[in-house]
Amino acid sequence: MFIYFWILRLLGALGHAKARKIVKGQRQAMATLREWREQVGQARILWMHVASVGEFEQARPIIERLRHDVPACKILLTFFSSSGYEMRKDYDKVDKVLYLPFATMRNAKRWLRLLQPELAVFVKYEFWPAYLKALKKNGVPTYLISAIFRPRQLFFMPWGGFYRRLLHCFQHIYVQDQASAVLLQKFGVNHVTVAGDTRFDRVMEVCEAAKELPVIQGFVGEQSNVLIAGSTWPEEEQMLARYVAERENVRLILVPHELQPKHIQQIFQYFEGRYVCYSDAIPMSVSMARVLLVDKMGLLSSIYRYGQVAYVGGGFGAGIHNTLEAAVYGMPVVFGPKWQKFREARGLQEVGAAISVNNYRELAAALDVAFENKEIMGQKANDYVQRECGATDVIYNALFSTLKNNSTVLDF
Repeated sequence: MFIYFWILRLLGALGHAKARKIVKGQRQAMATLREWREQVGQARILWMHVASVGEFEQARPIIERLRHDVPACKILLTFFSSSGYEMRKDYDKVDKVLYLPFATMRNAKRWLRLLQPELAVFVKYEFWPAYLKALKKNGVPTYLISAIFRPRQLFFMPWGGFYRRLLHCFQHIYVQDQASAVLLQKFGVNHVTVAGDTRFDRVMEVCEAAKELPVIQGFVGEQSNVLIAGSTWPEEEQMLARYVAERENVRLILVPHELQPKHIQQIFQYFEGRYVCYSDAIPMSVSMARVLLVDKMGLLSSIYRYGQVAYVGGGFGAGIHNTLEAAVYGMPVVFGPKWQKFREARGLQEVGAAISVNNYRELAAALDVAFENKEIMGQKANDYVQRECGATDVIYNALFSTLKNNSTVLDF
């Protein structure tokens, strides 16, 4: 762990933007926490920690319900990643957003001495030994939510005893699926409940509050073959450009993962003038274009509602992005080969609502199949999301009960 953080510092010193932001944010976090804690006085604190944006979305339904039902409790949200922090540093449903300082025992002791949380919640796969040990030593009820475990993780290796012991620092672990519960119980971790994944509840909320987007509506018009490609990377964008060139009846709305001007210019070259940019478009002028390039953040979850088939990016890199944002609108989903760490990707494929591809030939064939069977596959996608909802209720009830029954907490 020390080596890892020294590498981060070295990368920051060499000019790596994300590493530099993480190191700077961690250095400032302790002093900022001290100032904030003095401001809130004797208020009770709930600490929620997430790695990045994806885990934040899993925490969000819990945070917002607690914010509504337990307004006397202050909520601190911490991030590890710079991208998560930068995107949500102004999130108004919590009282403070910070980076989590480097996980040494000294930092963990100082952090808890300043923070004095009534409750701590970690999301999915955040296991910082120093913080978990300090929380347990100080008797702070600590939960892990929306967790998922696989046999090849360090916890379950012959040499993984140290990591397995960390799991006993949690008062309770809420996992996404039965396989995770069985695996944990096999290794003596029995304080486990299968609750599901709170992201299903979150995407339902987002779907119900989706924005009206006149430019998108103007582009789509009466078209019945609209492909929404979300969170895409360069290799995928080149394949999608080829697909659109070969399918004259398909329109594409492209929402790339990276929106830097240099990358946008690169995308322009792929499509050779057959595109219009969202920032330059007006509703009445976009209907003649075949490709709409969305160069604005924060619209993807609402854009999916306007399409018939979705391609979710990331699968030719580190891993696919959020497939549920598309599936909730009842549309088939196609993605690349790196999906194995995502339970929902497996579930969508098992019910016949999604297809994984390994190259352009498979991508073109999968998109053709998805368009031909969009009603049937789309219904299966929607049914799957509906069945998986409910994790928020299970987890929230446990956290609220802990807060309510803790004698040091304000009377709710």
